[in-house]
Amino acid sequence: MNQQLHPRVGVGAFILNKREELLLVRRKKAPEQEHWSLPGGKVEWTEPAEDTVVREIQEEVGLEVEVTSLLCVTNHILPEEEAHWVCPTYIAKVTNGTAENLEQHAISEIGWFSLDRLPEPLTLTLQNALKEYEKLK
Repeated sequence: MNQQLHPRVGVGAFILNKREELLLVRRKKAPEQEHWSLPGGKVEWTEPAEDTVVREIQEEVGLEVEVTSLLCVTNHILPEEEAHWVCPTYIAKVTNGTAENLEQHAISEIGWFSLDRLPEPLTLTLQNALKEYEKLK
């Protein structure tokens, strides 16, 4: 095993619009390339995770958001892709903006989807977040 490998922290945002549709992005890069995922990204050194959510959503999809609560923390471990992420997933609400793909090098498409008609395949982190969200209902 490569001794340089270590867990990383990446946040995700569970954002529903007024029609109860979930904002998803389709990944262009590994891990889980071509899977649908929550928007989000890597926590930078000394950056609080909640601040990362706000920054990443602005950078990726052009939305200003407010974090309302922590939904769950997922262990995203895919040894075959040498990926190990600890992923706090936050519920966030849009305060301004219209969603658009601002990171076309990393995201092939974005969209709002009804929770009962989500596209496939879904990332492991998104699958876990959906299970936790169902418990809140």
